[in-house]
Amino acid sequence: MLEDVESYVRAGRIASSVRRIVKDIVREGGSILKICEDVENAIRSFGGEPAFPCNVGVNHVAAHYTSPINDENIIPLNSIVKVDFGVHINGCIADTAVTVNFNPELDFLVKAAEEALEKAIESIKPGVRYSDIGSIIEDTVRRYGCKPIRNLCGHSMNKYQIHAGVSIPNVHSINLGRFEPNGVYAIEPFTTVQNADGEVIDGPPGNIYRLIKLKYPKESSARTLFELVKSRCYTLPFTPRWFVNTFKNFDDVFKSLIKSKHILSYPVLIERSGMPIAQAEHTVVVSNGDVIITTR
Repeated sequence: MLEDVESYVRAGRIASSVRRIVKDIVREGGSILKICEDVENAIRSFGGEPAFPCNVGVNHVAAHYTSPINDENIIPLNSIVKVDFGVHINGCIADTAVTVNFNPELDFLVKAAEEALEKAIESIKPGVRYSDIGSIIEDTVRRYGCKPIRNLCGHSMNKYQIHAGVSIPNVHSINLGRFEPNGVYAIEPFTTVQNADGEVIDGPPGNIYRLIKLKYPKESSARTLFELVKSRCYTLPFTPRWFVNTFKNFDDVFKSLIKSKHILSYPVLIERSGMPIAQAEHTVVVSNGDVIITTR
């Protein structure tokens, strides 16, 4: 990983630059499709590539909503909006999220998530237990009178791999793992109101997919789309709207890749009791002598 630190840091700088313009992009009544496209295009304009489709989570939607082709959904009045996006440079990922809140009564959710993130990051160094970070996050969140989402976690990352096997809890837990030198981690507290269930469940089918079978499909048209997705995204998540204009019969070809199990879809994740959620997220690179917050 050491030889890739420069790429991780560069990806983080781009993500940080995009973070600064997100609040100008997200507007009440604004098109969610335009938000997704503006964020993804900003990433490219700064010299990176999206590590996954821009996620826009409105109110009780926690994760994995990105606009489908011709999405007509807009940001409702008085809503709370999570914008989660990633940048990669040669597969080295920066994952970050901000919450844009239009409901003053929910400001405490945003503050709780942001403070929990900061306190967690301050405590990270080689050898610190993942469970210690979960305890810090939950204790901070509950001091604000709200509740963490217990089944959403931070995660380790590798090249071209957003979820690399390690989960960083957002609640007290028995997790014997420890932060390791040369590790890359996304830390992401999610908060909700005290009377919420505090857990996410699968919602509607999403528009985020990932290649899971790297063997070529049999059909020639499917093979062409497979090659295009593999060359642009490899094993990173993607959305059909990135490729729809490359084929006249795109829908049929795409369905054939689903049928042959070359690609996996991610469902939208929603809070079980329909309550609003806030999120804050940064990426950290842990070395022997330092912890780099790449996305700040």
